[in-house]
Amino acid sequence: MPFDSVPAATASAETRPLSVLYVLSSFPVLSETFVSNEIRAMRALGHKIVPLTIRDHHGPCQPEDEALKPGIQRLEELPRVTAMLRAVMGPARLRAAMRFIRTQQGLPRRSLLLAAARVALAARRHGCTHVHAHFAHAATATAIAGARLAGCTVSFIGHGFEVYGTPADLPLKLASADLAVATCFDMRDDMLAMAPGARVVVVPCGIDPARFRPRSGASNGRLLAIGRLAPQKGYELLLDALAALPPMARPCIDAVGEGALRPVLEAKIEALGLWPWMRLLGARPSGWIAEEGPRYQGFVAPYVICADGDRDTGPIVLKEAMAMGLPVLASALMGMKETVADVGGRLILPGDRRALTDGLGWIAGLSAAERAAIGRAGRAHIEAGFSLASQARQLGALFAGLQARPHA
Repeated sequence: MPFDSVPAATASAETRPLSVLYVLSSFPVLSETFVSNEIRAMRALGHKIVPLTIRDHHGPCQPEDEALKPGIQRLEELPRVTAMLRAVMGPARLRAAMRFIRTQQGLPRRSLLLAAARVALAARRHGCTHVHAHFAHAATATAIAGARLAGCTVSFIGHGFEVYGTPADLPLKLASADLAVATCFDMRDDMLAMAPGARVVVVPCGIDPARFRPRSGASNGRLLAIGRLAPQKGYELLLDALAALPPMARPCIDAVGEGALRPVLEAKIEALGLWPWMRLLGARPSGWIAEEGPRYQGFVAPYVICADGDRDTGPIVLKEAMAMGLPVLASALMGMKETVADVGGRLILPGDRRALTDGLGWIAGLSAAERAAIGRAGRAHIEAGFSLASQARQLGALFAGLQARPHA
């Protein structure tokens, strides 16, 4: 189903170039391609996007994200004294910021005030009239307080663990921001249940269908799974489901990703005797996925809800797989329900080992014609409702619509 969260009244505003400060805990991060993709898509529409990072990221990133590094504004580089002097020069805005700072419980008040003052200074220096944060933890708290000091409008987007696993002051943030963005309908409903008066819209993270596309040629005869080696990705359940199939009926699966769960998974693969059928390939850049992904027979996303509530809400890799024409077997969890939508593959109950076993048999047994038909339908669905261009247009229109009623 296509997503259209932008009211008709704001649609005409989407062509006006905006200057937006993106507040990010760290950037660019290898596994968070949705952030860099969004920034590039917004810039392609003519918007000025200034990424501001709270702390440096010293780990790897996608090769194409290296070009974004020179334009990053680092919070600690903004002068403390200048930022605080500017903050106290606007008493009404300072009071608005302090109402939020005193009420929130997640961060020390003094350090949040200084960070907010630096955000406000960055917004002024770069001519930004809107502040947007990714992830609903410290970045969002800093964005809200900083926007109030700067007299800007402010929004944030939730992604998963910070909404369901380890939320911090989330009802307050929902009530304090001018706009909250949910990546799927279930998240929107959950956010509204926490803060009934909040303004929450659904804008799923998109992908570039021109980059991830089907390719002709022979299949490699394997299934693909992509995701950090973390509990919410359901890899342990996948191994149990694979072991439950007779050896002659087991598909071969390549898992792309790295993480703390690797030793556990390696031990389990060894104990179950699954090395002929399960390979852990480690991390791969997005270029590898675009090049090698179309060679696979299908995509498996057995994601689960962790004991602490952490979960995936709308994984990018699932959309990329469908754009590449791969039939998918995915958990009917959060945004995966509307992504697959009964056209791009099969949905199963999260955590249901028997259903996952049956699903593996189904996807491995598809004929070439069946795979092609499902793949075409899945790609058409992604093109219609989950493109990066559509996501950027919606966000631009929403941000521009807020400018008519700035928060002083």
